[in-house]
Amino acid sequence: MGHLHPISQMITDISRIFSKIGFEISDGPEMESEVNNFDLLNIPKDHPARDMHDTFWVKDRPGFLMRTHISAHQVPYMRTHKPPLRMISAGRVFRYEATDATHEVQFNYVEGLAVDKGLSLANLKGTLDFFLKEIFMMTDLKTRLRPSFFPFVEPGVEIDMSCFKCGGSGCNICKQTGWIEIMGAGMVHPNVLKSAGIDSQEFSGFAFGVGIDRLAMLKYGVDDVRLFYSGDLRLVNQF
Repeated sequence: MGHLHPISQMITDISRIFSKIGFEISDGPEMESEVNNFDLLNIPKDHPARDMHDTFWVKDRPGFLMRTHISAHQVPYMRTHKPPLRMISAGRVFRYEATDATHEVQFNYVEGLAVDKGLSLANLKGTLDFFLKEIFMMTDLKTRLRPSFFPFVEPGVEIDMSCFKCGGSGCNICKQTGWIEIMGAGMVHPNVLKSAGIDSQEFSGFAFGVGIDRLAMLKYGVDDVRLFYSGDLRLVNQF
């Protein structure tokens, strides 16, 4: 009997959870234009994310790259779907960086987007509370928001969750803090809505993104992300 790869299982679980609360599953191409990946997401020309050391540019396609985040799909999606809308997109993204136990040049990511009248950070927090409780199967899991910066959201926040291992008392997983930094999120920047042809005076939106590999490492106790891409059946056969 075959086994689902843990990353495939995680993507299936994530899609099932968000489908429960009305999110559509969508995706875009892995090779994206610079316009979709950067310009339309309010990322300035001099932003570090555009540096050659972070991005795989396509040699024979000027202005094209391997997507560095799935947010590249957001504006094209909003241009073809009128609000109210809710969607998630999951798949591979690519970064030119050194590999180690927690970093790979390719990894899997899921990003979510919701646009409607009157959405706020409270809606974002409620959505992610539900998701994290479902994915870690813990009804008493708590989340908190910390201020952060991402060019395509304003305000931007980091999402922490209470440690699923120690329950917040402190352990090696949470580095004795009781909290685990899990994802970035925020309210969609008005400039991004404008790029999609949506009136930011009438509609607001929230967006979030989390590494699927990171979720799988935490949930299944895998200590090296490279194991997911090793092809070692001793890992896969456990699932």
